[in-house]
Amino acid sequence: MIIGVTGDTHNNLKNIKNICSIFNENVTDLVLHTGDISLPKSLLAFNQLNCPLISVLGNNDIEEKESLKETSKKFNCKIFNEPFSMQIEDIKISLLHHPDLIDNKMILKNDLILHGHTHRYRLEKIENCIIFNPGECAGFMKGKNSVGIIDLKRLKPKVIYF
Repeated sequence: MIIGVTGDTHNNLKNIKNICSIFNENVTDLVLHTGDISLPKSLLAFNQLNCPLISVLGNNDIEEKESLKETSKKFNCKIFNEPFSMQIEDIKISLLHHPDLIDNKMILKNDLILHGHTHRYRLEKIENCIIFNPGECAGFMKGKNSVGIIDLKRLKPKVIYF
């Protein structure tokens, strides 16, 4: 299974369109958003994905929480409070916005932790857990924005810049 990872899109509709194209071209089976979508119109722009979207709420989503949850019902999207844990195939994943929620307990019970908030690239392995943030997704500087692609069979995140 191929998953796409993005976050901190902060209403940048042009970037969201590019993000959807990148994930569709890479035939992702699922996209995970680490929060800070910000407005329902931005969430709805993700309806261009050819796969489901799962997102957690970031600090900039709290005021729009109910509207975002309502908008998520209009397409193949689910929104959860952070941290959200799931298992895909045999891989245990925690999806969150704030990296300060990561602790030893979370690291020990997961294979993969995905976070946002910092707008900075992070790829780190602690114990047997990979912690990944693909970096900036809402910036306006071409070539400085990035998303992640992870093949769950290999568990080696790669970054695509746009």
